[in-house]
Amino acid sequence: MRRVKLRGISQRDFFDWVIEKLDAPSLRGILQFGFNVPYSTLKNYYIGARLIPEDLFKNLCEVARIETSSLEIDYADANWGQVKGGKLGKRKKA
Repeated sequence: MRRVKLRGISQRDFFDWVIEKLDAPSLRGILQFGFNVPYSTLKNYYIGARLIPEDLFKNLCEVARIETSSLEIDYADANWGQVKGGKLGKRKKA
């Protein structure tokens, strides 16, 4: 599952645009269109703390009738930002 990085528009502006196109009362109003995403996660996408998953992005664009070709999009791999742990966890004692 890739993540979407928007260029030229912030994630907040994108979600505001989706809210406007759907005529939803607020960010929480997006959930009434059948998206299976917790509201707290949606808020993290809205403020830009997390990148939007590609499938959610495409579904939002489809429901709001936004052409993805009109947006400048970069994709990040699924493991983008993931911490590589365990390398220094066990060291030999001298």
